[in-house]
Amino acid sequence: MRNSFLITICLFLFSHLLSAAEVDTALTYSKSMKKNIKAVVIKPDSYTTGKSFPVVYLLHGAGGNYAEWAKKVPGIKNLADQYQFIIVCPDGNVTSWYFDSPVDSEWKYETYVAKELVSYIDEHYKTIAGKKGRAITGLSMGGHGALYLAIKHQDVYGAVGSMSGGVDLKPFPNGWNISKRLGTQDEFPERWKQNSVIDMIYQIKPGALAIAIECGTEDFFYKMNIRLHDELSYNNIPHDFTARPGVHNWDYWANAIKFQSVFLSNYFNAKP
Repeated sequence: MRNSFLITICLFLFSHLLSAAEVDTALTYSKSMKKNIKAVVIKPDSYTTGKSFPVVYLLHGAGGNYAEWAKKVPGIKNLADQYQFIIVCPDGNVTSWYFDSPVDSEWKYETYVAKELVSYIDEHYKTIAGKKGRAITGLSMGGHGALYLAIKHQDVYGAVGSMSGGVDLKPFPNGWNISKRLGTQDEFPERWKQNSVIDMIYQIKPGALAIAIECGTEDFFYKMNIRLHDELSYNNIPHDFTARPGVHNWDYWANAIKFQSVFLSNYFNAKP
């Protein structure tokens, strides 16, 4: 009897391991930048079934790369299983800020993430290929990037999140190589404004995006996130805003992605 029980437990654990989320490294090609770029793709445990899945594009911060989320927060595989969505982690080339640089034609990360990568994922994976099945979120530079891309491509993404997002570029004229992507702020002040999320919210169409923003109360980006929340509220743009104790680090983001996943899953599962 005891042996039979142990065999049953072992078979259960073995089957669970077989059905756990699978992590791929996809090698994609960017026509706009004429180079190969890697992305992590996490498929949920039920991926082998015949159904299609929504996709969450999860962006890294400045100094990171496509593999950082999976390495720093391996628990995101469990989130793919729990909420039954595909997670895609693009590469933002350390400090691209996820826009197309008007200074350097070799930096077209808006085109890559919002168009080329989305097309690749829809062609190679079983996705719900439409904005109702597509969301984007990220941390720090990636929080800015997620909001930036969602606002500029409201036909591509239906939901967007930001964790500790650097949502206003203007206070950091010498930070994170932004001037290499936009030119100096002294020389091109309007360009810096046009590419700062906090100055782009007027472009959000009514009902076009489900929005969730959060930031730690001790984060150096906290005050600008409060301003973004206030601006969204003043302009009657529905959104979720959460402030909880925390600083700009992986402990905060490992927790934050759990709340983001709930929000994005609710969006995917909401009835029309």
